[in-house]
Amino acid sequence: MTSPRTALITGASSGIGRATALLLAAEGASLVLLARGRPALEATAQECRAAGAADVVVEPCDVNDREAVADVVRRAGALDLVVHSATVMAYGDVEDLPADVFDHVVDTAIKGTANLARPVLATFRRQQRGDLVIVSSLLASVTAPTMGAYCTAKWGQLGLIRTLQQETRDVPGIRVGAVAPGGVNTPIYYQAATVLGNTGHPPPPVYSPRRVARAVLDVAGSHRRLRQSGFANPLVIAGFRLAPPVYDALVGPLLKVFGMARDSVPATEGNVFASVPGRNAEKGPWHDL
Repeated sequence: MTSPRTALITGASSGIGRATALLLAAEGASLVLLARGRPALEATAQECRAAGAADVVVEPCDVNDREAVADVVRRAGALDLVVHSATVMAYGDVEDLPADVFDHVVDTAIKGTANLARPVLATFRRQQRGDLVIVSSLLASVTAPTMGAYCTAKWGQLGLIRTLQQETRDVPGIRVGAVAPGGVNTPIYYQAATVLGNTGHPPPPVYSPRRVARAVLDVAGSHRRLRQSGFANPLVIAGFRLAPPVYDALVGPLLKVFGMARDSVPATEGNVFASVPGRNAEKGPWHDL
């Protein structure tokens, strides 16, 4: 019988990160939970303890803080699995979105991933083993108008992931993988920054965070480099690559119909720069699969 895993999870206070933590807790794992806001992180920790986690350590930390992330990883000690789910999102044309919002969305995905990967891979090299699974996105392979910041962030993050996969080939026990979901029922859509006058919602088909979390755990321990989580993802990617004029003509109108809420909100920075207390949860309000 194998021993329960020790896992570190970023973005653990909400969405896919929180769902992954709960699945691991049910296995009896020891968990290190990282996110920016303590209240929601403590709520996740309480749920994980109730679900059967062997141990839970709460670490309020921003992945953009390189030294703080390195310190958390150092204090965590030996790690079997690291799941990187922390991300932020913004809606708005590139020319309209405030530059600092655009920059922070990109930094959180790219620099945040690098800030975590450096100390984690150093730990894995000492151990000669370990799994790093990064939550990517369908928007790491396609683009969409008004989502330029997030697309730029996720395309850059995927380039970093592929590079890390190449640079760790010398240690067969280290595996770096990624899961790329499409629409997921998480709060990120109404937590996002927006200058459009409305919020977003997940485009169909909408998957539950637990379903994506199971895909994350399936990738951990395998040699799969990138798993698309969503049956429509390959079709969307094929359209983007094989018929760009058709894709470009359709993506904007389809996004307005299927990916934007019918609400009215003022321009907001959302949770781009700081956690918004009370808005974190495992799931959003939408119907999911």
